[in-house]
This record gives sequence, structure tokens and C-alpha cells, in this order.
Amino acid sequence: MLDHHYAVDLAWTGDRGVGTTSYRSYGRDATIAAAGKQHDIQGSADRTFHGDADRWNPEELLLAALAECHLLSYLHVAASAGVVVTAYRDAAEGSMTQTADGGGRFTSATLRPVVTVADESMVERAGALHAEAARKCFIAASVAFPVAHEPTTLVAAAS
Repeated sequence: MLDHHYAVDLAWTGDRGVGTTSYRSYGRDATIAAAGKQHDIQGSADRTFHGDADRWNPEELLLAALAECHLLSYLHVAASAGVVVTAYRDAAEGSMTQTADGGGRFTSATLRPVVTVADESMVERAGALHAEAARKCFIAASVAFPVAHEPTTLVAAAS
């Protein structure tokens, strides 16, 4: 087994001069950074939880991590299987249930990858590879809710 370790730095930037003297006294803004990265991520809470709607919230970041992990796993298995992917996009969605005590949890996520392959002969194999990619996705293997896949495969236009 091979271990990998990751590190990010998070700095709360939402102190409005009075700290957390009350629930509404502080901002939910934060900056997420990592060594060697050119750009920081400007994060906040979802607007529902008094956050800044212009910033990424943790729920969106979780969905983005799932979608990107599936993309990277899929590209790997496609290349290994001889399936030539020429385009890939996804419209991921997730559902979260809030509990009476103010907590909550994600209950599901659905990835909807639209994969374009180079040739009609690759379509069937391309569709089947999503199951293997799902098994190899580190993020999906780490969450405690189901991650469904509704893939579509297209064929690149002949040039």
C-alpha cells in the first residue's frame, strides 16, 4: 500500500471587528491555499447559511472534487483501454439534508459526464468504463453517501 499526503491552508477572513460575539456578527469568508498553487480559492458558506454567494462553498467544493476525481479516473481507464476521449464535461448535482440540530449530511450525488470519443467503435466500451473509473476514484471511495453516474457518450464530428 502506498500512502499519499496532502495539505491545504485555510484562513478565516470573516472577522468584522467583533469576532463571534453573535451568530450574525461574523462573516463566513475564508481563503483556501496550498503550497505551490498560483491561485487561492475564495470560500464562504452557502448563502442559506449567511455566506457570500459569489464564493465557493464547501458543498460545491465537495461536488467539484467528486466530478474531477471521476474525470481523472475515467481519462486514465480510457487511455489504458484504447478509448480516445476528445472532450469531457460534467454537470454534477448533490443533495444534502439538514438536521434539526443544525448539522446535516450529503445524502447523494449524481455525476452526469458527457464524454466525446474519437470513433463510433469506441462508444460501447467508453460507456462501460465509467464503472471502473468510479471504483478507482479516491474521493468517491471516501464519502459516506451514494455517488450515481448518468453518463452520455458522443462521437466526435469527422473532420
